[in-house]
Amino acid sequence: MIIGVESAGAFTTIQDLGRPGWGSSGVPPSGAMDELALRAANLLAGNDEGAAALEITVSGPRLRFEEDAVCALAGATFDARINDQPIEPGRSVLVPVGTTLRIGSARAGLRGYLAIRGGIAVEPVLGSRSTLVSAGIGGLDGGALTDGATLPVGPSAPYDGRTRALKADALPGAAELRAIPGPQEDAFAPGTLDAFFSNSFTVSPRSDRAGVRLDGEALVLSGPADLDPEGVVTGAVQVPADGLPIVLGPDRPATGGYVKIATVIAADLPLLAQARPADTLRFAATTVEDARAAWRERLEALRNGVEER
Repeated sequence: MIIGVESAGAFTTIQDLGRPGWGSSGVPPSGAMDELALRAANLLAGNDEGAAALEITVSGPRLRFEEDAVCALAGATFDARINDQPIEPGRSVLVPVGTTLRIGSARAGLRGYLAIRGGIAVEPVLGSRSTLVSAGIGGLDGGALTDGATLPVGPSAPYDGRTRALKADALPGAAELRAIPGPQEDAFAPGTLDAFFSNSFTVSPRSDRAGVRLDGEALVLSGPADLDPEGVVTGAVQVPADGLPIVLGPDRPATGGYVKIATVIAADLPLLAQARPADTLRFAATTVEDARAAWRERLEALRNGVEER
Protein backbone atom coordinates (compact mmCIF):
# COMPACT_ATOMS: atom_id res chain seq x y z
CA MET A 1 0.00 0.00 0.00
CA ILE A 2 1.14 3.55 -0.76
CA ILE A 3 -0.21 6.58 1.10
CA GLY A 4 0.09 10.05 -0.39
CA VAL A 5 1.22 12.97 1.74
CA GLU A 6 -0.83 15.95 0.58
CA SER A 7 0.46 18.15 3.40
CA ALA A 8 3.25 17.21 5.78
CA GLY A 9 2.33 19.09 8.95
CA ALA A 10 4.67 21.11 11.18
CA PHE A 11 7.26 18.41 11.88
CA THR A 12 6.27 14.82 11.10
CA THR A 13 8.84 12.04 11.11
CA ILE A 14 8.89 8.27 10.89
CA GLN A 15 9.87 6.69 14.20
CA ASP A 16 9.99 3.25 15.77
CA LEU A 17 11.70 2.12 18.99
CA GLY A 18 15.05 3.41 17.75
CA ARG A 19 18.50 1.98 17.04
CA PRO A 20 20.23 1.35 20.39
CA GLY A 21 23.75 -0.03 20.50
CA TRP A 22 25.45 2.34 18.04
CA GLY A 23 26.71 4.93 20.51
CA SER A 24 30.31 3.76 20.13
CA SER A 25 30.02 4.77 16.46
CA GLY A 26 28.62 8.17 17.37
CA VAL A 27 25.02 7.34 16.42
CA PRO A 28 22.27 8.22 18.93
CA PRO A 29 19.28 5.90 19.30
CA SER A 30 16.54 8.20 17.91
CA GLY A 31 13.12 6.54 18.08
CA ALA A 32 9.85 7.86 19.47
CA MET A 33 10.01 10.66 22.05
CA ASP A 34 6.92 9.09 23.68
CA GLU A 35 7.65 5.39 23.43
CA LEU A 36 4.49 4.36 25.27
CA ALA A 37 2.25 6.32 22.89
CA LEU A 38 3.99 4.72 19.90
CA ARG A 39 3.45 1.28 21.41
CA ALA A 40 -0.19 2.14 22.13
CA ALA A 41 -0.90 3.31 18.57
CA ASN A 42 0.64 0.15 17.16
CA LEU A 43 -1.32 -2.14 19.49
CA LEU A 44 -4.53 -0.36 18.50
CA ALA A 45 -3.73 -0.67 14.80
CA GLY A 46 -2.89 -4.37 15.11
CA ASN A 47 0.89 -4.07 14.68
CA ASP A 48 3.87 -5.20 16.70
CA GLU A 49 4.53 -2.60 19.40
CA GLY A 50 7.74 -1.42 17.75
CA ALA A 51 6.49 -0.98 14.19
CA ALA A 52 7.37 2.27 12.42
CA ALA A 53 4.70 4.98 12.66
CA LEU A 54 4.40 8.73 12.22
CA GLU A 55 5.47 10.99 15.08
CA ILE A 56 3.41 14.19 14.73
CA THR A 57 4.52 17.38 16.48
CA VAL A 58 2.22 20.37 17.11
CA SER A 59 0.14 19.93 13.94
CA GLY A 60 -0.24 16.98 11.65
CA PRO A 61 -0.31 15.88 8.03
CA ARG A 62 -3.06 15.42 5.46
CA LEU A 63 -2.87 11.91 4.01
CA ARG A 64 -4.61 10.39 0.98
CA PHE A 65 -5.52 6.68 1.11
CA GLU A 66 -5.87 4.73 -2.12
CA GLU A 67 -6.69 1.49 -0.27
CA ASP A 68 -8.64 0.67 2.87
CA ALA A 69 -6.39 1.00 5.94
CA VAL A 70 -6.73 0.51 9.69
CA CYS A 71 -5.16 3.41 11.60
CA ALA A 72 -4.87 4.55 15.20
CA LEU A 73 -3.78 7.82 16.81
CA ALA A 74 -2.35 7.93 20.35
CA GLY A 75 -0.42 10.40 22.49
CA ALA A 76 -1.33 14.09 22.26
CA THR A 77 -4.97 14.94 21.51
CA PHE A 78 -5.31 16.22 17.94
CA ASP A 79 -8.27 17.42 15.91
CA ALA A 80 -8.37 14.52 13.42
CA ARG A 81 -10.91 13.86 10.68
CA ILE A 82 -11.59 11.39 7.88
CA ASN A 83 -12.92 13.71 5.22
CA ASP A 84 -15.21 15.81 7.44
CA GLN A 85 -15.95 13.18 10.10
CA PRO A 86 -14.06 13.55 13.40
CA ILE A 87 -12.29 10.50 14.79
CA GLU A 88 -11.43 9.71 18.38
CA PRO A 89 -7.84 9.32 19.56
CA GLY A 90 -6.99 6.12 21.38
CA ARG A 91 -9.16 3.99 19.09
CA SER A 92 -8.59 2.09 15.85
CA VAL A 93 -10.49 3.30 12.82
CA LEU A 94 -10.98 2.14 9.24
CA VAL A 95 -9.89 4.76 6.71
CA PRO A 96 -11.76 3.82 3.50
CA VAL A 97 -10.21 3.86 0.05
CA GLY A 98 -10.27 7.25 -1.63
CA THR A 99 -10.59 9.27 1.58
CA THR A 100 -8.35 11.83 3.23
CA LEU A 101 -7.18 11.73 6.85
CA ARG A 102 -6.53 15.22 8.20
CA ILE A 103 -4.71 15.70 11.50
CA GLY A 104 -4.93 19.28 12.70
CA SER A 105 -3.41 21.01 15.72
CA ALA A 106 -2.73 19.43 19.09
CA ARG A 107 -5.31 20.44 21.70
CA ALA A 108 -3.45 18.78 24.59
CA GLY A 109 0.08 17.44 24.69
CA LEU A 110 2.67 17.96 21.98
CA ARG A 111 3.34 14.71 20.10
CA GLY A 112 0.98 12.15 18.64
CA TYR A 113 1.62 8.83 16.89
CA LEU A 114 -0.28 7.62 13.87
CA ALA A 115 0.10 3.89 13.32
CA ILE A 116 -1.13 2.20 10.15
CA ARG A 117 -1.78 -1.54 10.12
CA GLY A 118 1.20 -3.15 8.39
CA GLY A 119 3.62 -0.47 9.63
CA ILE A 120 5.45 2.12 7.56
CA ALA A 121 7.82 0.06 5.45
CA VAL A 122 10.73 2.34 4.60
CA GLU A 123 14.13 0.63 4.47
CA PRO A 124 15.79 0.19 7.88
CA VAL A 125 19.12 1.90 8.58
CA LEU A 126 21.30 0.27 11.25
CA GLY A 127 18.34 -1.88 12.23
CA SER A 128 15.76 0.89 12.59
CA ARG A 129 13.38 2.92 10.42
CA SER A 130 13.59 5.90 12.79
CA THR A 131 14.47 9.28 11.34
CA LEU A 132 17.57 11.06 12.64
CA VAL A 133 17.31 14.43 10.90
CA SER A 134 20.63 15.75 12.19
CA ALA A 135 22.49 12.91 10.43
CA GLY A 136 20.11 12.54 7.48
CA ILE A 137 19.45 8.84 8.06
CA GLY A 138 16.34 6.68 8.38
CA GLY A 139 12.75 7.58 7.61
CA LEU A 140 12.11 9.14 4.21
CA ASP A 141 15.52 10.18 2.87
CA GLY A 142 16.67 11.05 6.38
CA GLY A 143 14.29 13.96 6.90
CA ALA A 144 10.85 15.02 8.02
CA LEU A 145 7.86 14.39 5.75
CA THR A 146 7.42 16.79 2.87
CA ASP A 147 4.37 17.74 0.81
CA GLY A 148 3.89 15.31 -2.07
CA ALA A 149 5.87 12.44 -0.52
CA THR A 150 4.58 8.87 -0.50
CA LEU A 151 4.60 6.43 2.40
CA PRO A 152 4.98 2.69 1.78
CA VAL A 153 3.00 0.47 4.15
CA GLY A 154 3.71 -3.20 4.77
CA PRO A 155 1.24 -6.03 4.18
CA SER A 156 -1.39 -6.76 6.81
CA ALA A 157 -4.39 -8.93 7.55
CA PRO A 158 -7.74 -7.69 6.16
CA TYR A 159 -9.96 -5.57 8.36
CA ASP A 160 -12.18 -7.85 10.47
CA GLY A 161 -14.63 -5.19 11.62
CA ARG A 162 -13.40 -5.13 15.21
CA THR A 163 -12.36 -1.92 16.96
CA ARG A 164 -9.60 -1.63 19.54
CA ALA A 165 -9.66 1.13 22.15
CA LEU A 166 -7.46 2.32 25.01
CA LYS A 167 -8.78 2.41 28.55
CA ALA A 168 -8.50 5.79 30.24
CA ASP A 169 -5.58 4.80 32.49
CA ALA A 170 -3.51 2.95 29.89
CA LEU A 171 -1.08 5.86 29.37
CA PRO A 172 0.55 8.04 32.06
CA GLY A 173 -0.97 11.39 32.93
CA ALA A 174 0.61 14.55 34.33
CA ALA A 175 2.89 13.92 37.30
CA GLU A 176 6.33 14.70 38.65
CA LEU A 177 9.23 13.38 36.64
CA ARG A 178 11.06 10.79 38.70
CA ALA A 179 14.83 11.00 38.36
CA ILE A 180 17.85 9.17 39.75
CA PRO A 181 20.39 11.57 41.33
CA GLY A 182 23.83 11.76 39.73
CA PRO A 183 26.20 10.81 38.36
CA GLN A 184 28.00 14.14 39.01
CA GLU A 185 26.06 15.67 41.91
CA ASP A 186 29.42 16.50 43.55
CA ALA A 187 29.95 19.08 40.77
CA PHE A 188 27.22 21.26 42.31
CA ALA A 189 27.25 23.60 45.28
CA PRO A 190 25.83 22.33 48.59
CA GLY A 191 22.04 22.32 48.55
CA THR A 192 21.79 22.43 44.76
CA LEU A 193 20.61 18.82 44.39
CA ASP A 194 17.85 19.51 46.93
CA ALA A 195 16.93 22.64 44.98
CA PHE A 196 16.70 20.66 41.76
CA PHE A 197 14.18 18.30 43.36
CA SER A 198 12.17 21.04 45.10
CA ASN A 199 12.01 23.84 42.50
CA SER A 200 9.78 24.06 39.44
CA PHE A 201 11.05 24.59 35.90
CA THR A 202 9.32 25.63 32.70
CA VAL A 203 9.85 24.12 29.27
CA SER A 204 11.78 26.39 26.92
CA PRO A 205 10.58 26.93 23.34
CA ARG A 206 14.17 26.11 22.29
CA SER A 207 13.52 22.43 23.09
CA ASP A 208 13.62 19.72 20.43
CA ARG A 209 14.13 15.97 20.05
CA ALA A 210 17.79 16.31 21.06
CA GLY A 211 16.97 17.88 24.40
CA VAL A 212 14.23 19.54 26.42
CA ARG A 213 15.64 22.80 27.74
CA LEU A 214 14.31 24.13 31.03
CA ASP A 215 14.02 27.67 32.34
CA GLY A 216 13.86 28.66 35.99
CA GLU A 217 16.21 29.35 38.88
CA ALA A 218 19.73 28.45 37.74
CA LEU A 219 21.45 25.53 39.43
CA VAL A 220 24.71 26.46 41.16
CA LEU A 221 27.88 24.65 40.16
CA SER A 222 30.87 24.26 42.46
CA GLY A 223 33.30 24.35 39.54
CA PRO A 224 33.38 24.19 35.72
CA ALA A 225 30.37 22.77 33.90
CA ASP A 226 32.60 21.10 31.33
CA LEU A 227 34.08 17.63 31.66
CA ASP A 228 35.78 15.23 29.29
CA PRO A 229 33.17 13.88 26.84
CA GLU A 230 31.55 10.66 28.01
CA GLY A 231 28.65 8.50 26.92
CA VAL A 232 25.22 9.81 27.82
CA VAL A 233 21.74 8.30 27.93
CA THR A 234 18.29 9.56 27.01
CA GLY A 235 16.86 11.28 30.08
CA ALA A 236 20.22 12.50 31.41
CA VAL A 237 19.92 16.01 32.88
CA GLN A 238 22.92 18.02 31.73
CA VAL A 239 23.72 21.39 33.29
CA PRO A 240 25.81 23.83 31.23
CA ALA A 241 27.58 26.88 32.64
CA ASP A 242 24.36 28.97 32.74
CA GLY A 243 22.91 26.50 35.28
CA LEU A 244 19.74 25.80 33.27
CA PRO A 245 19.09 22.04 32.86
CA ILE A 246 18.75 20.20 29.56
CA VAL A 247 17.03 16.80 29.62
CA LEU A 248 18.48 14.78 26.76
CA GLY A 249 16.11 13.25 24.21
CA PRO A 250 16.50 10.36 21.77
CA ASP A 251 18.28 12.50 19.14
CA ARG A 252 20.91 13.58 21.69
CA PRO A 253 24.62 13.36 20.86
CA ALA A 254 26.22 10.02 21.66
CA THR A 255 28.57 11.76 24.12
CA GLY A 256 28.21 14.83 26.30
CA GLY A 257 30.64 17.23 27.91
CA TYR A 258 28.51 18.84 30.63
CA VAL A 259 28.03 17.63 34.19
CA LYS A 260 24.81 15.77 34.92
CA ILE A 261 22.76 16.24 38.07
CA ALA A 262 20.23 13.42 37.51
CA THR A 263 18.64 11.07 34.98
CA VAL A 264 14.89 10.96 34.30
CA ILE A 265 13.62 7.38 34.37
CA ALA A 266 12.29 5.72 31.22
CA ALA A 267 8.78 5.34 32.67
CA ASP A 268 8.40 9.13 32.90
CA LEU A 269 10.05 10.19 29.63
CA PRO A 270 6.61 10.12 27.91
CA LEU A 271 5.50 12.92 30.26
CA LEU A 272 8.50 14.95 29.15
CA ALA A 273 7.75 14.23 25.47
CA GLN A 274 4.25 15.70 25.85
CA ALA A 275 5.33 18.85 27.71
CA ARG A 276 4.68 22.02 25.71
CA PRO A 277 6.68 25.25 25.85
CA ALA A 278 5.92 27.15 29.10
CA ASP A 279 4.56 24.00 30.81
CA THR A 280 5.78 23.56 34.39
CA LEU A 281 7.81 20.50 35.37
CA ARG A 282 8.95 19.20 38.75
CA PHE A 283 11.33 16.37 39.59
CA ALA A 284 11.21 13.74 42.33
CA ALA A 285 14.14 11.59 43.44
CA THR A 286 13.92 7.83 42.98
CA THR A 287 16.16 4.76 42.79
CA VAL A 288 17.31 2.39 40.07
CA GLU A 289 15.22 -0.41 41.56
CA ASP A 290 12.07 1.71 41.61
CA ALA A 291 12.80 2.90 38.06
CA ARG A 292 12.88 -0.67 36.79
CA ALA A 293 9.65 -1.51 38.61
CA ALA A 294 7.98 1.63 37.23
CA TRP A 295 8.84 0.68 33.64
CA ARG A 296 7.38 -2.80 34.13
CA GLU A 297 4.23 -1.25 35.57
CA ARG A 298 3.90 1.15 32.63
CA LEU A 299 4.15 -1.68 30.09
CA GLU A 300 1.70 -3.85 32.01
CA ALA A 301 -0.83 -1.00 32.24
CA LEU A 302 -0.54 -0.35 28.51
CA ARG A 303 -0.87 -3.96 27.42
CA ASN A 304 -3.80 -4.53 29.77
CA GLY A 305 -5.34 -1.27 28.66
CA VAL A 306 -6.19 -2.25 25.08
CA GLU A 307 -9.63 -3.77 24.65
CA GLU A 308 -11.61 -4.97 21.65
CA ARG A 309 -15.12 -3.72 21.06
